[in-house]
Amino acid sequence: MSAPPLTLARLNSMNRTGFTTALGFAFELSPWVVERAWDARPFASVERLHGAMMAVLDAASTADKLALIRAHPELAGKAAIAKALTAESNAEQASAGLDRLSPEEFARFHDLNAAYAERFGFPFIIAVRLNDKTSILAAMQARLTNDQTAEIAEAIQQIGLISKLRLLDAVTE
Repeated sequence: MSAPPLTLARLNSMNRTGFTTALGFAFELSPWVVERAWDARPFASVERLHGAMMAVLDAASTADKLALIRAHPELAGKAAIAKALTAESNAEQASAGLDRLSPEEFARFHDLNAAYAERFGFPFIIAVRLNDKTSILAAMQARLTNDQTAEIAEAIQQIGLISKLRLLDAVTE
């Protein structure tokens, strides 16, 4: 027997623990974002639900933002190869073809991931469902020129896009 669908009415009636458990997938291994958004209930739309979660991120400390960013896996990295990603990340990376890279493409991702991690101290984040491997590689290269503050802001913006797509997939109004 499968779980009942996630509707706004059902989510709005849940206690904090149930709400956090139901939506914890939205922000990669970081259910604290969802938990803190619970206080903004009731939500009139998925857009408002997501807006409350993004307000949590806007108010979060730099340390919390960095922890959220660092909770994300590298694109086409070791965790992906080992099939150790969350179900959501695995599906998202596959949707962009990152599970079917040529040896040359894999080497390029590996090199850019290493350069990015060395420069910023966290993994490159992009909404892969809105991109393909060519545009992802171009963005990785281009964003290496950003400064730390700009790149944290861009990573949070991309996480916002990722979480919104995840919520739109899972929650009905």
